[in-house]
Order: sequence, then structure tokens, then C-alpha cells
Amino acid sequence: MTLSQSPDKSTQTVCWGIIGPGRAGARFAQGLAAVQGTTLHAIWGRNPEKTAHFARQYGASQFLPIREPLTLHGLASSPIDAVYIATHPDTHAALSIHALEAGKHVLCEKPAALNERQLHAMLDTAHRHGLLFMEAMKPPFFPLYRRLLAYLEADPIGPVGFVRAGHADSTRPPDYPLFFPGLAGGGIMGIGPYEAFLALAWLGDFKSMQVMGRIGSAGVDTLALIQSEHQRGMAQLHTGLDLLSRGDAILSAPRGYALIHANWWNPVRASIHYLDGRVVELHEPFTAGGFNYETAHFCELLQDGRRESPVITHGLSIGMARMLEAARAALGVRFPGED
Repeated sequence: MTLSQSPDKSTQTVCWGIIGPGRAGARFAQGLAAVQGTTLHAIWGRNPEKTAHFARQYGASQFLPIREPLTLHGLASSPIDAVYIATHPDTHAALSIHALEAGKHVLCEKPAALNERQLHAMLDTAHRHGLLFMEAMKPPFFPLYRRLLAYLEADPIGPVGFVRAGHADSTRPPDYPLFFPGLAGGGIMGIGPYEAFLALAWLGDFKSMQVMGRIGSAGVDTLALIQSEHQRGMAQLHTGLDLLSRGDAILSAPRGYALIHANWWNPVRASIHYLDGRVVELHEPFTAGGFNYETAHFCELLQDGRRESPVITHGLSIGMARMLEAARAALGVRFPGED
């Protein structure tokens, strides 16, 4: 019984499809198995053998092709309620709009779109059809992050006015998707969404930025240093593909600071350092790979009949798209076919 067939929330099952049987799709499927009241029905992919293997591995009953121009065979008639879009960012907008036009709710991997214009087109389509659209941004749903929020509310350090976050990873092989401009690669698009989220969530709307960096031989950014000004403070962010850095984050306030230990986007530990010398250590492990928490939130929204997440709001996604686009523009990074 699918969501649309049952008015009783206690018996509702959210039936899912995955578009893109790659790394992100596999992590989503792993997490979905840990979310009660869900089932995986269909997988869409371009490679028939890979898609069929993925379907068998994760228990989906159908595997279907992605066709050109970007369309999903059998989507409109499928019994699924929602799709998770796990392809590369260059196809997120077209596939999201196609899925929404077919009447399916959409959870789209970050970054949701190449630019703000594309994202507005996706959101307009969701609004027009009365469907739920959410950008997949996992950190705020992890147990550690939620516990940190609760602790800072009960024993505050004051308003956060500075965020420092970033990650550089030189371990990726040269055939990794982030090295290809045709797939909307680069550190800003691959790593930057997490950093943009953290700055916007704690400091408010983006106002301006300064950017330094370099472009690799393939035409994507391999290092970006971003200083951004926000409604309530400033941030220092970095992304990189040819250097290695820690991947932690600091939230600074007048009466202390919180350190989210690496890797902060899969948070397990945090330390809160107070002005009076106290240090509070938080430790909250996660299960099932971590994608399960944002998926459970999305399913709860569907079951409640909501069409926008109060955590990853459409406004927040627009802010992230605006920041990423501004950072790329400052370095002169533009993708093939981007308009």
C-alpha cells in the first residue's frame, strides 16, 4: 500500500525510486533500509547491467532506463510516491522537473541545481503541482548535530557571529566525477554545498563574498578560499581537490565556541568551549550510513502532507545556490551548456 492509497498515517508506506545507481544512490538505498514505512520499488540508470545489478543488490523490483533527452521510462505510471535523484549535478534540474511533472515528490542530491535560475524553475514546478521538493543536505539531521543544537539552546554561548568550515581532499583519483566540468565538477560544487549550508544556517542570508582560488587543467576549481558576509556575521570557507585538510568546523560566539570534529558533515563528536573555562564533550554515533535521517524527515513531511521542509527550506536552498554561483563566478568557472 502506497502513501497515496492510505489516509491512515500508521499504515502508510512511502514507495521510492532511485535515479542514478552510483555512490550516492547506494548510500541512499543503504539508509532507506533503516527507515520504517518505506519500500524501494524502482531504479533508473543509463547502464542497463549496472542498473540491474543495483536493483538486485538493494531489492528493487524494477530497473528502468534513463533516456535522451533526459526522461525516465515508465515514471508516470510507476506506483512510487517519491524519487531520490542521485545523478551528477549537471542533470539534477532536468530530472527533477521531469519527475515533478510526472507527479512524483523529489528528494534531490546536493547541489540541487547548477545555478539559482535552474533552482527557481524546479521550485516553481513543485509549487505548480503541489509536490514536495527538498534538497538532500544530511548534516542537520544527524543525532550529533541535533544534540548540539539542543545543548546550545539550553546552555548558550551567545549568537554565533563567525563560522569557519572547509575540506580539501587530494585522495580522489583523476577519473573521479569532480574533475570533469561536463558533470558540474569542482570543489565548490562537490564540497561547497555543505559549507554554504553551515554559514547560512548559523549566520543568515548571504550578502557578499571575496574569493581566491585556482582552476585546474580540466577547467574546474581545485582550490577555493571563500570569505562571506551574512546577515548576522561572517564565514571563512574552503574547498579543494589537490590539497588535504581536516574537515572540521567552528561556530564562534561571544561566550564560547563549538568545534564540530572532522568530518563535520558526518558529525559524531563536538566540543563546546565556554568563556568560563568549561568544556563539554558531545558524542553521538550514527547508523546506516547517515542518509537515513534526512530520508526519515522527508517521509514524515510526506505523511503530514507538507510541501516544504522547515529545516532545508526552499529559501535556504536558494541561498546555497546563490553562494555557490557567486563563488564560481568569482573564479570564472562556468559549465558546458550553462545558461
